[in-house]
Amino acid sequence: MTRLSRFARSIRLSVGACLPPRQNASGDRRRRGAGAMAAAICLAALAACNDKTPARSDAARPVLVATVHYGEEDPARTLVASIRPRIESDHGFRVGGKVARRAVEVGQRVRSGDTLAVLDDVDLKLQAEQAEAELRAASGALAQATAAEKRAADLRQQGWSTQVAVDNSRAAAEEARGRIARAQRAVELTRNSISYTRLKADADGVVTATLVEPGQVVAAGQPAIRIARSGEKEAIVAAPETMLERIRKGEATLTLWARPDKTFRARLRELSPSADTVTRTYQARFSLPDADDDVQIGMTGTLSVKAAKSDRVARLPLAALFNQNAGPSVYVVKPDGAVALTPVTVKSYDSHDVVITGGVHEGDRVVAMGVHSIDPAQKVRVIDSLSF
Repeated sequence: MTRLSRFARSIRLSVGACLPPRQNASGDRRRRGAGAMAAAICLAALAACNDKTPARSDAARPVLVATVHYGEEDPARTLVASIRPRIESDHGFRVGGKVARRAVEVGQRVRSGDTLAVLDDVDLKLQAEQAEAELRAASGALAQATAAEKRAADLRQQGWSTQVAVDNSRAAAEEARGRIARAQRAVELTRNSISYTRLKADADGVVTATLVEPGQVVAAGQPAIRIARSGEKEAIVAAPETMLERIRKGEATLTLWARPDKTFRARLRELSPSADTVTRTYQARFSLPDADDDVQIGMTGTLSVKAAKSDRVARLPLAALFNQNAGPSVYVVKPDGAVALTPVTVKSYDSHDVVITGGVHEGDRVVAMGVHSIDPAQKVRVIDSLSF
Protein backbone atom coordinates (compact mmCIF):
# COMPACT_ATOMS: atom_id res chain seq x y z
CA MET A 1 0.00 0.00 0.00
CA THR A 2 1.38 3.35 -1.00
CA ARG A 3 1.73 6.39 1.18
CA LEU A 4 -1.11 8.15 -0.71
CA SER A 5 -3.49 5.17 -0.25
CA ARG A 6 -2.76 5.03 3.45
CA PHE A 7 -3.37 8.79 3.67
CA ALA A 8 -6.79 8.46 1.91
CA ARG A 9 -7.83 5.52 4.11
CA SER A 10 -6.93 7.48 7.25
CA ILE A 11 -9.06 10.37 6.07
CA ARG A 12 -12.02 8.09 5.41
CA LEU A 13 -11.68 6.53 8.85
CA SER A 14 -11.48 9.91 10.48
CA VAL A 15 -14.55 11.14 8.69
CA GLY A 16 -16.47 7.93 9.55
CA ALA A 17 -15.54 8.24 13.18
CA CYS A 18 -16.95 11.71 13.37
CA LEU A 19 -20.36 10.61 11.99
CA PRO A 20 -23.05 8.88 14.17
CA PRO A 21 -24.01 5.28 13.47
CA ARG A 22 -26.17 4.66 10.36
CA GLN A 23 -29.90 4.67 11.30
CA ASN A 24 -31.69 5.66 8.08
CA ALA A 25 -31.32 6.78 4.48
CA SER A 26 -30.32 10.31 5.45
CA GLY A 27 -27.38 8.86 7.33
CA ASP A 28 -26.30 7.03 4.20
CA ARG A 29 -26.36 10.22 2.23
CA ARG A 30 -24.17 11.90 4.84
CA ARG A 31 -21.69 9.03 4.61
CA ARG A 32 -21.58 9.25 0.81
CA GLY A 33 -20.94 13.03 1.06
CA ALA A 34 -18.12 12.35 3.48
CA GLY A 35 -16.64 9.85 1.00
CA ALA A 36 -16.78 12.44 -1.77
CA MET A 37 -15.08 14.94 0.51
CA ALA A 38 -12.32 12.41 1.26
CA ALA A 39 -11.79 11.81 -2.47
CA ALA A 40 -11.48 15.53 -3.09
CA ILE A 41 -8.93 15.86 -0.30
CA CYS A 42 -6.95 12.96 -1.79
CA LEU A 43 -6.87 14.60 -5.21
CA ALA A 44 -5.71 17.86 -3.66
CA ALA A 45 -2.95 16.05 -1.77
CA LEU A 46 -1.90 14.25 -4.96
CA ALA A 47 -1.65 17.56 -6.81
CA ALA A 48 0.39 19.05 -3.95
CA CYS A 49 2.82 16.13 -3.98
CA ASN A 50 3.71 16.67 -7.67
CA ASP A 51 5.55 20.04 -7.61
CA LYS A 52 7.11 19.64 -11.09
CA THR A 53 5.44 21.26 -14.10
CA PRO A 54 5.83 19.73 -17.55
CA ALA A 55 8.29 21.51 -19.89
CA ARG A 56 6.88 23.39 -22.79
CA SER A 57 7.35 21.47 -26.01
CA ASP A 58 7.76 24.62 -28.08
CA ALA A 59 10.67 26.17 -26.05
CA ALA A 60 13.74 27.10 -28.19
CA ARG A 61 16.87 25.16 -27.35
CA PRO A 62 20.00 27.24 -26.72
CA VAL A 63 22.96 26.27 -28.95
CA LEU A 64 26.51 27.50 -29.29
CA VAL A 65 27.29 28.55 -32.88
CA ALA A 66 30.38 29.26 -34.98
CA THR A 67 30.38 31.71 -37.88
CA VAL A 68 31.75 30.50 -41.23
CA HIS A 69 34.62 32.61 -42.56
CA TYR A 70 36.61 31.70 -45.66
CA GLY A 71 40.26 32.67 -45.95
CA GLU A 72 43.56 31.56 -47.40
CA GLU A 73 44.51 28.07 -46.38
CA ASP A 74 48.13 29.13 -46.09
CA PRO A 75 48.02 32.64 -44.59
CA ALA A 76 50.58 35.27 -45.49
CA ARG A 77 53.84 35.24 -43.56
CA THR A 78 55.24 38.56 -42.37
CA LEU A 79 58.77 39.85 -41.92
CA VAL A 80 60.12 43.11 -40.54
CA ALA A 81 61.65 45.19 -43.35
CA SER A 82 63.80 48.30 -43.43
CA ILE A 83 63.81 50.78 -46.30
CA ARG A 84 67.17 51.26 -47.99
CA PRO A 85 68.23 52.87 -51.27
CA ARG A 86 68.97 50.78 -54.32
CA ILE A 87 72.48 52.26 -54.50
CA GLU A 88 74.37 53.49 -51.45
CA SER A 89 78.10 54.16 -51.80
CA ASP A 90 80.99 55.50 -49.73
CA HIS A 91 82.78 58.50 -51.21
CA GLY A 92 86.48 58.94 -50.46
CA PHE A 93 89.33 61.22 -51.51
CA ARG A 94 91.52 59.97 -54.34
CA VAL A 95 94.55 61.48 -52.61
CA GLY A 96 95.67 61.43 -49.02
CA GLY A 97 95.89 64.48 -46.80
CA LYS A 98 94.47 66.43 -43.91
CA VAL A 99 90.74 67.24 -43.90
CA ALA A 100 90.39 71.02 -43.94
CA ARG A 101 86.59 71.27 -44.09
CA ARG A 102 83.49 69.09 -44.22
CA ALA A 103 80.64 70.71 -46.10
CA VAL A 104 77.72 68.34 -45.42
CA GLU A 105 75.88 66.76 -42.51
CA VAL A 106 73.89 63.56 -42.14
CA GLY A 107 70.46 63.83 -43.74
CA GLN A 108 71.45 66.68 -46.05
CA ARG A 109 70.38 66.36 -49.65
CA VAL A 110 73.06 66.93 -52.28
CA ARG A 111 73.12 67.27 -56.02
CA SER A 112 75.66 65.96 -58.47
CA GLY A 113 78.81 68.11 -58.33
CA ASP A 114 78.23 69.53 -54.84
CA THR A 115 81.33 69.72 -52.62
CA LEU A 116 81.25 67.27 -49.71
CA ALA A 117 84.63 67.85 -48.05
CA VAL A 118 87.99 69.58 -48.77
CA LEU A 119 91.60 68.56 -48.06
CA ASP A 120 94.53 70.85 -47.29
CA ASP A 121 96.24 71.32 -50.70
CA VAL A 122 99.43 73.19 -49.73
CA ASP A 123 101.74 70.24 -50.37
CA LEU A 124 100.02 69.39 -53.60
CA LYS A 125 100.43 72.92 -54.88
CA LEU A 126 104.15 72.72 -54.15
CA GLN A 127 104.31 69.50 -56.12
CA ALA A 128 102.52 71.22 -58.98
CA GLU A 129 105.04 74.05 -58.99
CA GLN A 130 107.86 71.50 -59.03
CA ALA A 131 106.31 69.72 -61.99
CA GLU A 132 105.94 72.98 -63.91
CA ALA A 133 109.60 73.79 -63.26
CA GLU A 134 110.56 70.40 -64.59
CA LEU A 135 108.48 71.11 -67.66
CA ARG A 136 110.23 74.40 -68.31
CA ALA A 137 113.66 72.73 -67.93
CA ALA A 138 112.63 69.97 -70.30
CA SER A 139 111.44 72.52 -72.82
CA GLY A 140 114.85 74.26 -72.78
CA ALA A 141 116.71 70.96 -73.13
CA LEU A 142 114.50 70.00 -76.05
CA ALA A 143 115.20 73.24 -77.86
CA GLN A 144 118.96 72.78 -77.43
CA ALA A 145 118.89 69.15 -78.53
CA THR A 146 116.77 69.99 -81.57
CA ALA A 147 119.22 72.70 -82.65
CA ALA A 148 122.20 70.37 -82.19
CA GLU A 149 120.47 67.73 -84.26
CA LYS A 150 119.89 70.20 -87.09
CA ARG A 151 123.48 71.41 -87.08
CA ALA A 152 124.84 67.86 -87.18
CA ALA A 153 122.64 67.07 -90.14
CA ASP A 154 123.80 70.19 -92.01
CA LEU A 155 127.47 69.46 -91.36
CA ARG A 156 127.01 65.92 -92.51
CA GLN A 157 125.59 67.12 -95.81
CA GLN A 158 128.61 69.42 -96.28
CA GLY A 159 130.99 66.61 -95.38
CA TRP A 160 132.31 68.24 -92.26
CA SER A 161 130.81 65.73 -89.81
CA THR A 162 130.54 62.02 -89.37
CA GLN A 163 127.49 59.86 -89.27
CA VAL A 164 128.21 58.99 -85.62
CA ALA A 165 127.86 62.61 -84.61
CA VAL A 166 124.57 62.83 -86.47
CA ASP A 167 123.25 59.72 -84.70
CA ASN A 168 124.31 61.02 -81.30
CA SER A 169 122.58 64.36 -81.82
CA ARG A 170 119.44 62.61 -82.99
CA ALA A 171 119.36 60.38 -79.89
CA ALA A 172 119.85 63.37 -77.62
CA ALA A 173 116.92 65.12 -79.31
CA GLU A 174 114.67 62.07 -78.85
CA GLU A 175 115.58 61.90 -75.19
CA ALA A 176 114.69 65.57 -74.78
CA ARG A 177 111.34 65.00 -76.44
CA GLY A 178 110.57 62.11 -74.06
CA ARG A 179 111.62 64.18 -71.09
CA ILE A 180 109.28 67.02 -72.00
CA ALA A 181 106.37 64.58 -72.50
CA ARG A 182 107.04 63.12 -69.04
CA ALA A 183 107.14 66.63 -67.55
CA GLN A 184 103.84 67.51 -69.20
CA ARG A 185 102.17 64.40 -67.74
CA ALA A 186 103.58 65.25 -64.32
CA VAL A 187 102.04 68.69 -64.50
CA GLU A 188 98.67 67.17 -65.45
CA LEU A 189 98.85 64.69 -62.57
CA THR A 190 99.62 67.38 -60.03
CA ARG A 191 96.76 69.48 -61.30
CA ASN A 192 94.44 66.48 -61.03
CA SER A 193 95.68 65.81 -57.51
CA ILE A 194 94.83 69.38 -56.55
CA SER A 195 91.33 68.92 -57.95
CA TYR A 196 91.00 65.68 -55.97
CA THR A 197 91.32 67.63 -52.73
CA ARG A 198 87.67 68.61 -53.19
CA LEU A 199 85.39 65.62 -52.67
CA LYS A 200 82.28 66.02 -54.82
CA ALA A 201 79.04 64.09 -55.16
CA ASP A 202 78.77 62.07 -58.35
CA ALA A 203 74.95 61.80 -58.23
CA ASP A 204 71.90 63.30 -56.54
CA GLY A 205 71.13 61.79 -53.17
CA VAL A 206 71.11 62.19 -49.42
CA VAL A 207 73.99 61.92 -46.97
CA THR A 208 73.53 58.90 -44.72
CA ALA A 209 76.87 58.95 -42.86
CA THR A 210 79.88 61.22 -42.33
CA LEU A 211 83.00 59.21 -41.58
CA VAL A 212 85.62 62.00 -41.31
CA GLU A 213 86.02 65.16 -39.28
CA PRO A 214 88.01 68.36 -39.93
CA GLY A 215 91.64 67.95 -38.92
CA GLN A 216 91.66 64.21 -39.54
CA VAL A 217 94.37 62.79 -41.79
CA VAL A 218 92.96 60.32 -44.29
CA ALA A 219 94.51 57.98 -46.82
CA ALA A 220 93.64 57.77 -50.47
CA GLY A 221 90.44 55.77 -50.92
CA GLN A 222 89.41 55.88 -47.25
CA PRO A 223 85.59 56.19 -46.90
CA ALA A 224 84.66 59.74 -45.97
CA ILE A 225 81.01 60.44 -46.86
CA ARG A 226 78.25 57.89 -47.47
CA ILE A 227 75.53 58.90 -49.92
CA ALA A 228 72.30 57.13 -50.81
CA ARG A 229 71.34 57.88 -54.36
CA SER A 230 67.92 59.23 -55.16
CA GLY A 231 65.71 56.93 -57.15
CA GLU A 232 64.46 53.41 -56.55
CA LYS A 233 64.16 52.29 -52.94
CA GLU A 234 64.21 48.76 -51.60
CA ALA A 235 62.91 46.80 -48.64
CA ILE A 236 65.49 44.57 -46.98
CA VAL A 237 64.46 41.60 -44.84
CA ALA A 238 66.26 38.76 -43.08
CA ALA A 239 64.42 35.57 -44.07
CA PRO A 240 64.68 32.19 -42.35
CA GLU A 241 65.49 29.20 -44.50
CA THR A 242 61.93 27.87 -44.14
CA MET A 243 60.61 30.83 -46.14
CA LEU A 244 63.06 30.79 -49.07
CA GLU A 245 60.73 28.94 -51.44
CA ARG A 246 57.79 31.19 -50.54
CA ILE A 247 59.94 34.30 -51.09
CA ARG A 248 61.08 33.10 -54.52
CA LYS A 249 57.59 32.26 -55.83
CA GLY A 250 55.14 34.19 -53.65
CA GLU A 251 53.58 37.62 -53.92
CA ALA A 252 54.89 40.30 -51.58
CA THR A 253 53.46 43.60 -50.33
CA LEU A 254 54.85 46.20 -47.96
CA THR A 255 53.06 48.24 -45.32
CA LEU A 256 54.93 51.02 -43.54
CA TRP A 257 54.52 51.35 -39.80
CA ALA A 258 54.21 55.09 -40.32
CA ARG A 259 51.50 54.60 -43.00
CA PRO A 260 49.51 51.47 -42.09
CA ASP A 261 46.69 52.55 -44.40
CA LYS A 262 48.82 52.28 -47.53
CA THR A 263 50.24 49.18 -49.21
CA PHE A 264 53.07 49.02 -51.75
CA ARG A 265 53.88 46.28 -54.22
CA ALA A 266 57.20 44.54 -53.65
CA ARG A 267 59.21 42.50 -56.14
CA LEU A 268 62.14 40.27 -55.23
CA ARG A 269 65.34 41.62 -56.77
CA GLU A 270 68.08 39.81 -54.92
CA LEU A 271 68.28 36.84 -52.56
CA SER A 272 71.53 36.10 -50.81
CA PRO A 273 72.95 32.67 -51.75
CA SER A 274 74.42 32.11 -48.27
CA ALA A 275 73.18 32.61 -44.73
CA ASP A 276 74.53 35.16 -42.32
CA THR A 277 77.15 33.58 -40.09
CA VAL A 278 75.58 34.99 -36.91
CA THR A 279 71.80 35.07 -37.46
CA ARG A 280 71.66 32.19 -39.98
CA THR A 281 69.15 34.12 -42.06
CA TYR A 282 69.22 35.04 -45.74
CA GLN A 283 69.10 38.68 -46.81
CA ALA A 284 66.44 39.43 -49.42
CA ARG A 285 66.09 42.76 -51.21
CA PHE A 286 62.68 43.72 -52.63
CA SER A 287 62.33 46.60 -55.06
CA LEU A 288 59.39 48.99 -54.57
CA PRO A 289 58.25 50.21 -58.00
CA ASP A 290 55.32 52.18 -56.53
CA ALA A 291 57.29 53.93 -53.77
CA ASP A 292 56.48 57.63 -53.38
CA ASP A 293 57.74 60.42 -51.17
CA ASP A 294 56.09 58.79 -48.14
CA VAL A 295 58.68 56.01 -48.32
CA GLN A 296 61.75 57.43 -46.63
CA ILE A 297 65.13 55.82 -46.18
CA GLY A 298 65.43 54.17 -42.77
CA MET A 299 61.70 53.60 -42.25
CA THR A 300 60.43 50.29 -40.95
CA GLY A 301 57.61 48.26 -42.37
CA THR A 302 55.96 44.85 -42.54
CA LEU A 303 56.60 42.72 -45.61
CA SER A 304 53.80 40.19 -46.20
CA VAL A 305 54.52 37.24 -48.47
CA LYS A 306 51.63 35.15 -49.75
CA ALA A 307 51.99 31.67 -51.17
CA ALA A 308 51.90 31.42 -54.94
CA LYS A 309 48.79 29.21 -54.82
CA SER A 310 46.44 28.68 -51.89
CA ASP A 311 42.82 27.47 -51.63
CA ARG A 312 40.16 29.41 -49.78
CA VAL A 313 38.97 27.35 -46.83
CA ALA A 314 36.98 27.74 -43.63
CA ARG A 315 37.84 26.28 -40.24
CA LEU A 316 35.11 24.92 -37.97
CA PRO A 317 35.28 23.07 -34.64
CA LEU A 318 35.44 19.31 -34.92
CA ALA A 319 32.38 19.13 -32.66
CA ALA A 320 30.33 20.89 -35.34
CA LEU A 321 30.70 17.97 -37.78
CA PHE A 322 27.80 15.51 -38.03
CA ASN A 323 28.15 12.23 -39.93
CA GLN A 324 25.83 9.24 -39.78
CA ASN A 325 26.75 7.27 -42.91
CA ALA A 326 25.57 10.12 -45.15
CA GLY A 327 28.78 12.12 -45.40
CA PRO A 328 30.05 15.00 -43.29
CA SER A 329 27.46 17.69 -42.61
CA VAL A 330 26.81 20.60 -40.28
CA TYR A 331 23.66 22.13 -38.82
CA VAL A 332 23.13 25.63 -40.25
CA VAL A 333 21.01 27.93 -38.08
CA LYS A 334 18.46 29.95 -40.07
CA PRO A 335 17.42 33.51 -39.11
CA ASP A 336 14.10 32.22 -37.72
CA GLY A 337 15.83 29.71 -35.41
CA ALA A 338 15.28 26.64 -37.56
CA VAL A 339 18.20 24.31 -38.30
CA ALA A 340 19.08 22.62 -41.56
CA LEU A 341 21.53 19.74 -42.00
CA THR A 342 23.88 20.83 -44.81
CA PRO A 343 26.57 18.61 -46.41
CA VAL A 344 30.10 20.09 -46.53
CA THR A 345 33.30 19.29 -48.40
CA VAL A 346 36.11 18.42 -46.00
CA LYS A 347 39.70 18.94 -47.08
CA SER A 348 41.59 18.03 -43.93
CA TYR A 349 41.39 17.61 -40.20
CA ASP A 350 43.44 19.33 -37.51
CA SER A 351 43.77 18.56 -33.85
CA HIS A 352 40.80 20.79 -32.96
CA ASP A 353 39.33 21.97 -36.29
CA VAL A 354 37.99 20.63 -39.52
CA VAL A 355 39.00 22.40 -42.74
CA ILE A 356 36.23 22.68 -45.33
CA THR A 357 36.25 24.06 -48.86
CA GLY A 358 32.52 24.36 -49.57
CA GLY A 359 28.96 23.46 -48.70
CA VAL A 360 28.19 26.48 -46.54
CA HIS A 361 28.36 30.17 -47.34
CA GLU A 362 30.35 33.02 -45.89
CA GLY A 363 28.70 34.29 -42.71
CA ASP A 364 26.55 31.20 -42.09
CA ARG A 365 26.13 30.21 -38.45
CA VAL A 366 26.55 26.51 -37.68
CA VAL A 367 25.93 24.62 -34.44
CA ALA A 368 29.32 24.13 -32.78
CA MET A 369 28.46 21.70 -29.96
CA GLY A 370 25.94 18.98 -29.25
CA VAL A 371 25.03 18.29 -32.88
CA HIS A 372 24.12 14.65 -32.17
CA SER A 373 21.30 15.68 -29.85
CA ILE A 374 19.77 18.27 -32.21
CA ASP A 375 16.17 17.73 -33.26
CA PRO A 376 15.78 19.19 -36.80
CA ALA A 377 12.13 19.95 -36.07
CA GLN A 378 12.93 22.02 -32.97
CA LYS A 379 13.95 25.64 -33.17
CA VAL A 380 17.06 26.84 -31.42
CA ARG A 381 18.23 29.98 -29.70
CA VAL A 382 21.72 31.20 -30.58
CA ILE A 383 24.29 31.96 -27.90
CA ASP A 384 27.79 33.21 -28.59
CA SER A 385 29.61 31.78 -25.55
CA LEU A 386 29.19 29.43 -22.67
CA SER A 387 29.03 30.69 -19.06
CA PHE A 388 29.21 28.53 -15.96
